[in-house]
Amino acid sequence: MRFRIIIAGFFWVFGGICEAQELRKFNAVRTDHSPKIDGELDDRVWKETKPASNFIEFKPLPGRVETEDRRTEVKIVYDNTAIYIGARMYDEPDSVFREVMPRDNLANSDFLGIVFDTYLDRINAFGFYVSSTGTQFDAKYSNSGNEDNNWDAVWDSQVKIDSLGWTAELKIPYSALRFGSSEIQEWGLNMTRRRHMNNQQTSWSYIDPKISGFINQEGELTGIKGIKSPIRLSFSPYISSTVNNYPYNLAGQNNTTGSFNGGMDIKYGISQSFTLDMTLVPDFGQIRSDNQVLNLSPFEVRFNENRQFFTEGTELFNKGNLFYSRRIGSNPAFRVNVNSKLLPGETIQENPTESKLLNATKISGRSANGLGIGFFNAVTKRGFARVENSLGEERLIEAHPLSNYNIVVLDQSLKNNSSVTFLNTNVIRQGSAYDANVSSFLANLNDRNNKYYVSGAGKFSYVGAEVPGGSNNSGFNYELGAGKKSGNFTWGYGFDLSDNKFDPTDLGYFNNNNFISHSFDIGYNLYTPWKIFNRFNTYMGIFRTHRYLPRAFQSSRASTGGYFEFKNFWTLNLDFYRQFMGKDFYEPRVAGKEFNTPASTYANFRLRSNPIRKYNAGVFFSARLREQFHGVGYVTGFYQNFRVKNRLSLGVDFSTQPQYDYSAWLGLSKAKEIIFSRFDRNTIESMFDATYTFNSNMGIMVRGRHYWSNRNNKAFYFLRDDGELQDHDGAEFKGTHTNYNVFNIDLVYSWRFAPGSELSVSYKNLSEDMETENRAGYFRNFDRVTAIPQNNNISLKILYYVDYLQLVKK
Repeated sequence: MRFRIIIAGFFWVFGGICEAQELRKFNAVRTDHSPKIDGELDDRVWKETKPASNFIEFKPLPGRVETEDRRTEVKIVYDNTAIYIGARMYDEPDSVFREVMPRDNLANSDFLGIVFDTYLDRINAFGFYVSSTGTQFDAKYSNSGNEDNNWDAVWDSQVKIDSLGWTAELKIPYSALRFGSSEIQEWGLNMTRRRHMNNQQTSWSYIDPKISGFINQEGELTGIKGIKSPIRLSFSPYISSTVNNYPYNLAGQNNTTGSFNGGMDIKYGISQSFTLDMTLVPDFGQIRSDNQVLNLSPFEVRFNENRQFFTEGTELFNKGNLFYSRRIGSNPAFRVNVNSKLLPGETIQENPTESKLLNATKISGRSANGLGIGFFNAVTKRGFARVENSLGEERLIEAHPLSNYNIVVLDQSLKNNSSVTFLNTNVIRQGSAYDANVSSFLANLNDRNNKYYVSGAGKFSYVGAEVPGGSNNSGFNYELGAGKKSGNFTWGYGFDLSDNKFDPTDLGYFNNNNFISHSFDIGYNLYTPWKIFNRFNTYMGIFRTHRYLPRAFQSSRASTGGYFEFKNFWTLNLDFYRQFMGKDFYEPRVAGKEFNTPASTYANFRLRSNPIRKYNAGVFFSARLREQFHGVGYVTGFYQNFRVKNRLSLGVDFSTQPQYDYSAWLGLSKAKEIIFSRFDRNTIESMFDATYTFNSNMGIMVRGRHYWSNRNNKAFYFLRDDGELQDHDGAEFKGTHTNYNVFNIDLVYSWRFAPGSELSVSYKNLSEDMETENRAGYFRNFDRVTAIPQNNNISLKILYYVDYLQLVKK
């Protein structure tokens, strides 16, 4: 399995420091002789500046001071336009890990990171990292640790490897930061270094592993005077061209189509604290393919967001879990309703699979007094399905009305890493189509030591009266949490209530409503090496849920498990839970019906080798035993990564998931009976990826995936009113099995030819097949899906970054 290294984790999971921590401060020096960013620390200003040093290890042995021959020295100076960092990392040159990767992927390289909390609120921060091979990584942090690694800033850096180890120089322009207008500035500061040779990570300001969060444990950067935020205005115009081929081989329909597009992204600093981001006529043709699956559940599949505009700088909008950006510019809102509007003799000739995004705008930032403000707006174009009757006459049916999506957020930071938030989302549709509105009030309160917390949320939804079900379409959801999140021993309680009308799904993601749930968990965590362990986290928990209206028990579960890291850096996950008998009010797919869910027992095992090795791998196995029909299900597989060279890495994933004698909803009979089936199912997923990086600005990536899943129905039952299953001949459903295959290839070449500017070429291949007869054998299915007609798409995109300040200098 391919794991992306998330840099925030080095702080908040396993940091280390002495109990009595004195606040560290470092004085930045103003300079009139800005250093040349070439990786050489020979500029006069570096020779005249004292370094920050005495970094402390926080992984794997918290509290251990760096040795003299492996020490880190960092110097910070600034002028009227930027802040500069010069760093020396002492080491043996052969001990410096230097895997070459494209931007935002530090992989198996040593790195240096600088984190600035420019408002000193100890909740929000900006991080800038550079690897020993020059790869840049940047991120925004919120809530004292949540990482937005999709945020990209334009800054400069260079590194050098020499006989003493390696050096790094960074230039971070003020246009990449947000800060207040005070004449004298004090910022939060932390610096970190990773030595990949022995999985060692150190930081300048020590991090206590027993305290939740890392920004709240930063040091301070002082001495910054007389700086001002510059005019922050940039344009990123793009042009793209796409050619698509699918062998329809039908008269009057082209197999090959092409398009040429152009648009622009705009960033404008409204003030020192707030930024406007706008995308006009965006092109998302090069985003990575979704991992499509065969979904047999009553709930929709949630896919990852791969469009950068919707992932970058959205930490404010994601509060409260009410924003699912895939609602915008993806499936048309009323595509599934087209069938119900067909007249006798009409058939669908064309039904759009996505809605066209016309533009999107974000305004976000945080004031000096800690008030975060966010505004998001997007508009999607009206779309139609084309239908035809037996006489060849055509007409259009609206599949997606012109729609406007809005989010407003107010988030006030408080003392002790606490905050209160108001968030509103609304969808306004043209014409008679219904509108939707959701408001949420959130609070997260911590004690002075960031040890105990209380959190809560109140959410209220209103869906327009045009929705079937009458005019009373307002609903609510309440959440409450409390616990202890710092220390070796932790605990937490959670309460969640949703009435049967709460519905945030027009712009959010919510599986189901009409429930009351309680959860309680306790944990014991070891943060320092002990016997065979570097560290471990263990837990025990219970969960219980009821239906809200009419009140009825649904389910309960008890679980335990843990995560263990050994001194050889192998890791082990163990999880066990017991699901007790209950009632499922969603699986029948008919309101007022219920299914008596059987008790089941689950066990999970995952083992991974040391990830710093050139070859590392993992295996996993889980089993679930269901008491009904003596059902048995397994998940087993492996993943392996091989760093062939510092420029070439390969990865392979494989998993198989057989299920025997499981039961689930199948459909409605002609007599309107709810039919279940007992079935066997097998799911096999295999993936391959390879990355070759020419340098830190240019690389090529290929990814292939084959997914096969089936459902072989063995016996049929109808669901009685008491929730039990009773034998049924299933005559209407015999022979209607399910066999689903999807195969896709993504190949992307990217070249960052200038700061913020990129040329990319993307090739996509997709074939998908759904059958009602089982096709036994993995390779028979692979042969089938690769032999059927395939869609091939190739696109070229050029995006050029233009900084207004650079234009006026010319």
